[in-house]
Amino acid sequence: MKKRAEKRRIVLVPLPLQGHITPMMQLGQALNLKGFSSHNFPDFEFVTIPESLPVSEIEAFGPVEFLIKLNETSEANFKNCIAQLLLQQGNDIACIIYDDLMYFSEAAAKEFKLPSIIFSTTSVTHKVCCCVLSKLNASKFLIDMEDHELQNKVVENLYPLSYKDLPTSGFGPLELYLELCKEVVNKRTASAVIINTTSCLESSSLSWLQQEFKIPVYPLGPLHITASVPSSLLEEDRSCIEWLNKQKPRSVIYISFGSLALMETKEVVEMAWGLYDSNQPFLWVIRSGSESLPEEISKMVSEKGYIVKWAPQQEVLEHRAVGGFWSHCGWNSTLESIVEGVPMICRPFNGEQKLNAMYIESVWRIGIQLKGEEERGGVKRAVKRLIVEEEGACMRERAHGLREKIKASVRCGGASYNALDELVKFLNTE
Repeated sequence: MKKRAEKRRIVLVPLPLQGHITPMMQLGQALNLKGFSSHNFPDFEFVTIPESLPVSEIEAFGPVEFLIKLNETSEANFKNCIAQLLLQQGNDIACIIYDDLMYFSEAAAKEFKLPSIIFSTTSVTHKVCCCVLSKLNASKFLIDMEDHELQNKVVENLYPLSYKDLPTSGFGPLELYLELCKEVVNKRTASAVIINTTSCLESSSLSWLQQEFKIPVYPLGPLHITASVPSSLLEEDRSCIEWLNKQKPRSVIYISFGSLALMETKEVVEMAWGLYDSNQPFLWVIRSGSESLPEEISKMVSEKGYIVKWAPQQEVLEHRAVGGFWSHCGWNSTLESIVEGVPMICRPFNGEQKLNAMYIESVWRIGIQLKGEEERGGVKRAVKRLIVEEEGACMRERAHGLREKIKASVRCGGASYNALDELVKFLNTE
């Protein structure tokens, strides 16, 4: 019997946050199935880059400045990690694939003459926005944006994206954020870009980015279909599945705002009253560390809802009882909802989420945004529109149509399936 050929290794460098780790792990598993070993799962090896900047400094610097400084201080430590891997296990590294926010990785790839690929865990439209923002002057842009005509001007033929939609809010000083955008879209010596999307969702943005970057762009998504791998950093409460089993089909509104967003007590209370008044059953993720519901409100909502600290989201969204998803519109959650044909209520918190929410409502037309309606009456109306009324049924029908297109794209011969094959061929020739 011939000895099984050893797999070539790929080094994956995720940003250490749940929303970035999950798709990176899924990418690793997809490549592992294609004959690469990603850096048990049992073919995964986890290596920690020594801390160069304490996470506690995020509050002192703010998230954008922290990321810039993290990249400045992590370069040497990562070079040492790669040197050790090469020394201990031989020169079998096929490629370094790094999150576009961990761009310090490129210096090690260049020094050790290793191929490198950038991985974007956000939408391709967000990547395009970063390219546009990277070319702007902060002071001039702020002055120009006082002109309403410019605010509504479409960005470089990317209708309906206008300049006022560029994701700049929630990231601190604009000048610093534009500096980060320049770093994120700098290809350096990378030979390709991988994006967790599919062409049937963002074809015009993909074409724009391919022309801008002039290196291969591989839309492999949604990666959670291609390779489902357990990667949650938080413990999932599976008791909610038993509760869902007792509910009527498409009657439940599922509410989750991701692993980072925190809400004010007042907003939580208004949401609770609105959900109660809607008379629809609901499954609500309220994370440990978030403001707890007052006791009387908790008792009230327990009559019609179910509250958990963290849920197995993909399993929840594919459950027959779920009729809508009230989300922060992070890209992973957006993809997971579309794949299951579940329409959405959008409550974005920062710039990228606001961009996704705009596309959910105005481009794909599979959801509604709450705009200044986060009082109980607005909450009740939104839930009714999505779950009960004809408007929601039409959104669900469009979501089902998108679901079928996406599932076709990951099957043999589909666009995402072919993109993964092309990436593997590319890696084998590097």
